[in-house]
Amino acid sequence: MLSIISSEIGVISKKLIDLGVLALRQRNSRGTFKPHISIRFRDGAGDLRMFSVDTTRTPGKYPQPDAYLITHAHSDHHGKSAMLSPNAVCSDKTAMALEIRHDKKYAGSICRVGEDMEVEGVKIKTFSTEHTVGATAFYWENDVGTKILVTGDVKDASKLPPCDVLITEANYGDPADPSCHFSDDLEGMRCALFEHGPVAFGAYEFGKTQRAVELIRGFGYEGAIRMEARTRALTRSMLEDAGELEGLDSGGGDGVFVVAPWDLVKLPWNIKKYVLSCRMDYPFPIIKISDHLDACGLEDMVRKLKPEVTLVYHPGGHRPSKFSKHLNSIGIDSISIDQIGNVLSNEFI
Repeated sequence: MLSIISSEIGVISKKLIDLGVLALRQRNSRGTFKPHISIRFRDGAGDLRMFSVDTTRTPGKYPQPDAYLITHAHSDHHGKSAMLSPNAVCSDKTAMALEIRHDKKYAGSICRVGEDMEVEGVKIKTFSTEHTVGATAFYWENDVGTKILVTGDVKDASKLPPCDVLITEANYGDPADPSCHFSDDLEGMRCALFEHGPVAFGAYEFGKTQRAVELIRGFGYEGAIRMEARTRALTRSMLEDAGELEGLDSGGGDGVFVVAPWDLVKLPWNIKKYVLSCRMDYPFPIIKISDHLDACGLEDMVRKLKPEVTLVYHPGGHRPSKFSKHLNSIGIDSISIDQIGNVLSNEFI
């Protein structure tokens, strides 16, 4: 069985090389793999380029990639490190979020989502993935016309273009895991919002909080929403119509609160508490609100984009491999990040 699997990986690897794309994983000073992957290809002039995707910065004494693509500002996409490089590339909203979250100056290039930009002669188109405010997919062509798309995490794939090589996520990509199948419980959140008495929603400060505010306003709530200072700064910067936002201590214990899930226990006992998540390991009632596609949504995205090869690079753990194996089982050529480190980094364009 192992030899059969290795043979299949080799065939897909050769197909990727024939498309003029080399996926590799770089090692850090400790000899272990850096997060996520890098892509080598030739630009229209035939010059060899390397784009690193959602990974940490390479020390200045070593050769640098032509671009550090930062798809969004969540910590597991390593913008805190990459933002310090002049070769960093992200959206204006992502750069703003990184600066607020990490209190550092963003040093790279920015564009608005939906605009084109150029990096070392490579024309890059950008598309929204709706995962967070400013979350960006990057799209470009190499010297042989191969269309390459890097998505990061995806909530809505409707704006993404067809491609030849898709580099994407699998946060909920295990079709055999019931927790990877869900739909947003918008009615449950609306009912919780308008229950009698104060209510608090547990949500991560960047991404989920802003979506919570958009939903709360969309449900018709016009009062103050209370949250801690940095979360307020992020939300005001990310959203144009956030409405009235106040601190946790203002207005007593009434109204609507949005705090980190682990901070719900710090709020007064009389506040009804919920977590907005598809995870089931919190000690509070869960309302399923996700910023990701589920397993069926991820498969539908790949089918819609029709890549010749799909590289699955995120998150850590087994789900990239599970999703990649599922794609192969339904006739879609795919390689996961664990296979990239073992196989593709030994190939050369």
